[in-house]
Amino acid sequence: MSSLNGKVAIVTGAGRGLGREMARALAGAGARVTVAARTATELDRFVAEQEAAGREALACPTDITDASAVERMTEATVQRFGRVDILVNNSGIVATTPLLEQEPDEWDRVLATNLRGVYLATRAVGRHFVAQKSGKVINIASNFALQGVANHAAYSASKAGVLAFTRSMAMEWARSGIQVNAIAPGYFATDLNAEMRADAETTEKVVRAIPARRMGEPREITPWLLLLAGPESDFMTGEHIVLDGGQTVR
Repeated sequence: MSSLNGKVAIVTGAGRGLGREMARALAGAGARVTVAARTATELDRFVAEQEAAGREALACPTDITDASAVERMTEATVQRFGRVDILVNNSGIVATTPLLEQEPDEWDRVLATNLRGVYLATRAVGRHFVAQKSGKVINIASNFALQGVANHAAYSASKAGVLAFTRSMAMEWARSGIQVNAIAPGYFATDLNAEMRADAETTEKVVRAIPARRMGEPREITPWLLLLAGPESDFMTGEHIVLDGGQTVR
């Protein structure tokens, strides 16, 4: 993959899990990275880690559902680094409530974080992309957008919306030199699901549903992220890459 030296990336939902791993991968490839999440502690730790390695990073605690906060995150990035080239929309929450028990507030909260947040960040950063006639938007969807999963109506609907948004924006911005693509991960072993993985019975049930008979490792998303962030994907837009060990093709 090409180096990302000179590029500037924003990663939302970067405090933990795949978001943090993706931010590390972009920084390791040479990009200066703004990390955003609701709380500052993990973001500050990431910045300290990068500075210790001689790299530049910026922590922006951000409520991704708040339009003004997202605008501030974007402008803080441009003010600090002078530009922005890559946006990774990774913020997301899960709800496992059966539909007849799910209150409208919970439904709205999932859709606000998982879909409204993608819209707000893409709009804010997209202004800069359109002006400079270049940019990479990488939306993190889910394989749940591609299959029926009981008790996940809000989550699945929100992630399916992310895929539809990806295709629409790819068409809208293609002539502006902007590529909009998505990654749809399945189960990956991260700190966010460590508690679940500590339960042998639950882990066995999850793994049994994956043809590869294991969860993904965070490092396995890195090559695809860097592909979509770099020039090798300049002729690729409106697509999604599924990384789930074959779960959606069972």
